Amino acid sequence: MSLFITFEGVEGSGKTTQIRRLKRYLTQKGIPCKVTREPGGCPIGERIRKVLLNPDHREMTPLSELFLYEASRTQHVKEVIEPLLKRGTVVLCDRFTDASIAYQGYGRKVDLSWVVRLNRLSSEGIQPDVTFLLDCPIDLGLKRANRRNRALNQEKEDRFEREKVQFHRRVRGGYLSIAKKEPQRVRVIDTRQTEGRVFEKIRKIVDNLIGFKGSRV
Repeated sequence: MSLFITFEGVEGSGKTTQIRRLKRYLTQKGIPCKVTREPGGCPIGERIRKVLLNPDHREMTPLSELFLYEASRTQHVKEVIEPLLKRGTVVLCDRFTDASIAYQGYGRKVDLSWVVRLNRLSSEGIQPDVTFLLDCPIDLGLKRANRRNRALNQEKEDRFEREKVQFHRRVRGGYLSIAKKEPQRVRVIDTRQTEGRVFEKIRKIVDNLIGFKGSRV
């Protein structure tokens, strides 16, 4: 049974934590699953990731940034996501096409129609079965991201964490706009709650999806 689940949210929204919890839960249930991420997820994508997140690349233009994300995605889809889904694996992906709309479309103000078209091309038309938008206020998210960096002994913030608060507010607004347009796919979860409560909401939705998909096999 293949299932494509994506996690989205601003910096420090708790995506990594919830993906790990969901992977552990599915594994315990005997359901094959694979965690991947964007940008990255494959050797070429990981090299592009280093370019995109490098804080020294301050001169990168919004369009260059968008094209690099889409280049990473098309390789990621062909090399990882598509083959896994064909094998009946549950794929848990940290960011996907919604991130390009939120960050490059709303955040960088690139024409949304361009972003949508490039997303369609790079993803080969693959869409998530469900997307969890882990939402929290910008100041809280950035505080969490800084705390995480200190815990991991990462003195440098990545290029996006260094952006002004207004940029992050536009990104969050973009995500919420996507959720408003696609409420069936995009489930907004307030991460001001405890990690346990957040996961319980995710678990219930995934259990329902697995039951629905399983009944069609």
